[in-house]
Amino acid sequence: MNAAYAMGAPGGGGAGGAGGGDLSFIIMMAVLFGIFYFLLIRPQQKKQKEVKNMIASLAHGDMVMTSGGLHGKVVALTDTVVTIEVADKVRLKVDRNFIGTVLQKAQ
Repeated sequence: MNAAYAMGAPGGGGAGGAGGGDLSFIIMMAVLFGIFYFLLIRPQQKKQKEVKNMIASLAHGDMVMTSGGLHGKVVALTDTVVTIEVADKVRLKVDRNFIGTVLQKAQ
């Protein structure tokens, strides 16, 4: 008989302990969201804003590199297409979104 009582549910806890567990769970989830926001979401939004500003500030004569690795000089711009010259008389049209970096601004 003593073994049966030892395996039973603990007494005295009741419903009072469940409310505290729910509150600590909510606090823990809020802390985790805060960590994710400051370590993942916010830096990514900042990076996207920088890329958007870089693409918007492209100018004739800038040396750029595409996301595919092509290096060239901007010779023409439209709202959606950038024409780059990769060699003498070799021009490629590239979508603005595929400009990876601006290597050198026009002087």
